[in-house]
Amino acid sequence: MATEPRGNDALASWAVPSRTARFPGEPQDVTGARLAAEAFLRDLSRVSPPSAPECWHDIVLIVTELASNAVQYAPGPFDLHLRPTFDGVHVTLHDTSTTAPAPRPFHPDTGGGGIGWHLVHTLCSQVSVVTGVDGKDVHVFLPW
Repeated sequence: MATEPRGNDALASWAVPSRTARFPGEPQDVTGARLAAEAFLRDLSRVSPPSAPECWHDIVLIVTELASNAVQYAPGPFDLHLRPTFDGVHVTLHDTSTTAPAPRPFHPDTGGGGIGWHLVHTLCSQVSVVTGVDGKDVHVFLPW
């Protein structure tokens, strides 16, 4: 991540406040998380347009992936936090599982998944997981 702003647009992005949304952890909450991310990005794009068209879609895709993993693997609620950075967006998802995500083999012939965590690492500039007694926080940084 760059430490210097990307022109005046990056300074304007600080006018967009961080957003946090809490979800009970039901399957429909994946859609809710995606809609919350889109609302945040809509506000951010008004003051700081994305550097490339795919930035918006990549962020929404990663939020969807993290939320669906929280619903599938962590019982209970999850929190989604989005905030602008100098050159991107920091997404944090907190869920109730203390188990860190791990890559699984991808088997397209069985439809058993296994691509999500690889996708997160491919699209995000930084990925970290912080576990604690009450669950974990998955931190990802994506370009904007």
